[in-house]
Amino acid sequence: MNLSNLQPASGAVQKNAKRLGRGQGSGKGGTAARGHKGAKSRSGYSRKLGFEGGQMPLQRRLPKFGFTNINRKDYAGINLDTLQALVDEKRISDSVALEQIVELRLATKNDLVKILGRGTLTSALKVTAHKFTATAKAAIEAAGGEAIEL
Repeated sequence: MNLSNLQPASGAVQKNAKRLGRGQGSGKGGTAARGHKGAKSRSGYSRKLGFEGGQMPLQRRLPKFGFTNINRKDYAGINLDTLQALVDEKRISDSVALEQIVELRLATKNDLVKILGRGTLTSALKVTAHKFTATAKAAIEAAGGEAIEL
């Protein structure tokens, strides 16, 4: 092997298109395959999302409906069966605070947490959350635990 027979590994070089805008002799000079005039021939052109050539775009033709309540609070829901599964796996023992819920990735640190009543809870847990459903609160207290609202 010497400098005269060096070549890239097979499959490494895939570019075989002509370089654009490098003079008339290249075969792609002049307009550089952009055509003549118009927005698409200019530098800095970018088509807006949903642009239909000046026709009224679909998202503006369709009727709007519904309503968004700006005061709505979204809660990350955690069911009792999820808590019981964590107790069975020995990932939680006697109490569940908001910090533990974030560590276990059941919610993020900015989420409001609501404990929901699906499943059964057999172990006595001291659960701290923002909200509890009535069935969840009753089930936690029936198991000998405590439901603490933040």
